[in-house]
Amino acid sequence: MSLGFPYDNVVAGVLVLVLGFVFHWMGQALSVFNWDLATRLGLQEKAAPAEYRVYEHAIAVADTSIGWVYGIAGLGLLLDQAWGYKLAWVPGVVFVYHGISFWVWTHHQYRAGHRLIHPSVRHAWIIANLVTGLLVIVVAWQA
Repeated sequence: MSLGFPYDNVVAGVLVLVLGFVFHWMGQALSVFNWDLATRLGLQEKAAPAEYRVYEHAIAVADTSIGWVYGIAGLGLLLDQAWGYKLAWVPGVVFVYHGISFWVWTHHQYRAGHRLIHPSVRHAWIIANLVTGLLVIVVAWQA
């Protein structure tokens, strides 16, 4: 169904499942239900000020409420189903949002003197979200 490169729907589907469903949804769900375990696993920052935790918890709740869609969209892309392409718009746009918002959020943390995330991890996460989001949008657009 796609017009990009061969099996672009499979690549996009795998990225949505891994980055979106596993890292975003499952990681944030763990943070919602067991913050201490998520912190021990490195999913949340140990040294974060208390006021950051409120924001981080709210983001975890928001990600968990929408992230289940990633699994369905990723599966739809892998199966090359028309509904998968339509549903893929959701993770595509959210990944772009995550890339931009994470860049801004961590930039403000750095300016406030809180280096909670190593710059290389920060850049990798921003790039992973932006590239995945843009690829998924392009694949969904072509359907």
